Amino acid sequence: MSLATTMIALFLQIITCILFTTTASSPHGFTIDLIHHGSNASSSRVTSDTELGSPYANTVFDNVVYLMKLQIGTPPFEIEAILDTGSELVWTQCLPCPNCYDQNAPIFDPSKSSTFKEKRCDTNDHSCPYEIVYNDNSYTTGTLATETVTIHSTSGEPFVMPETIIGCSRNSSGFRPSFSGIVGLNWAPLSLVTQMGAEYPGFISYCFSGKGTSKINFGGNANIAGDGVVSTTMFVTTAKPGSYYLNLDAVSVGDNRIETLGTPFHALLGNILIDSGTTYTYLPESYCSLVKEAVEKVVTADRVVDISGDDMLCYHSDTIEIFPVITMHFSGGADLVLDKYNMYAESEGGGLFCLAIKCSNPTQEAAIFGNRAQHNFLVGYDSSSLLVSFKPTDCSKLWS
Repeated sequence: MSLATTMIALFLQIITCILFTTTASSPHGFTIDLIHHGSNASSSRVTSDTELGSPYANTVFDNVVYLMKLQIGTPPFEIEAILDTGSELVWTQCLPCPNCYDQNAPIFDPSKSSTFKEKRCDTNDHSCPYEIVYNDNSYTTGTLATETVTIHSTSGEPFVMPETIIGCSRNSSGFRPSFSGIVGLNWAPLSLVTQMGAEYPGFISYCFSGKGTSKINFGGNANIAGDGVVSTTMFVTTAKPGSYYLNLDAVSVGDNRIETLGTPFHALLGNILIDSGTTYTYLPESYCSLVKEAVEKVVTADRVVDISGDDMLCYHSDTIEIFPVITMHFSGGADLVLDKYNMYAESEGGGLFCLAIKCSNPTQEAAIFGNRAQHNFLVGYDSSSLLVSFKPTDCSKLWS
């Protein structure tokens, strides 16, 4: 399931009535481990603020998205939620949950946590309701609360965030049973990144791999340097001021460079959202068709009708090597030459490959740079200097 995460409603009255303070156990930045489903969880021991180190915790790769393992409540209760740079709120399903989707793991029970506290707002029942609908029509509604959030580290020194604002979902649909919710990682006020406090001023980086161990870094550990790093400007939009937008100047299919200049797509300042919570890359219909036509001119294999209903460009083939290399050209000379795995998805049974670029419809976010296209790049976000950086990296070996 593609999770194109666009928040369309988080009531203004909620935002205006919220005041929050956050402390953390380490001022040096921390690292979170990204691993495959089924790996052992880390210890839930909580340490004091005086035990400094570089916190490090597990998350889970779940085939189409990455799930971050974190603990909420006292005593800590572990959840596995989608790691999502495309949205703001950290939320999980809560008991009692009369209209929740089926969830494999136990659902969080606020009544068993000594640190759970419902937020109070100027509503009839003084609750702080929220509602989020995502691009794929999955949704969550519930109320806001403050709770302790704990993320563990390799040194055994967990990163502890008391009184963190989270969403307690009582009505949600459209999510896989392996998901316990979403961890919003943009830089809007209620995101996990913002609530970490001033010691972590909007620095994050990750390296996604379809196998082995991957990581996400926060604070000082998120710096990307060395040979091969390219950077592009992060744009702030008035419609979604906390989201990470880039400017896509062109897409090359082999040697055929297709400019966005002269298309409605190019007229936007910050025309594509970089989003770890969405699997595929989306382009607006008119420009998307130009890219697909360029691929069709190169590929000589038999075209297959996409039965998924997404009108993806699919072919019968025994090998991925027949497909052209695709390069994304972002502003400032950030040219990302993508591996064929990034841009062509093979069916489970093999023998069928589809271009991992979908054409967005009018109800969706117009353009999204999804997580599959980001595989094997060390990707860094620096909200202070408004830059996103990329470094080609074998993510399965980076921290092995």
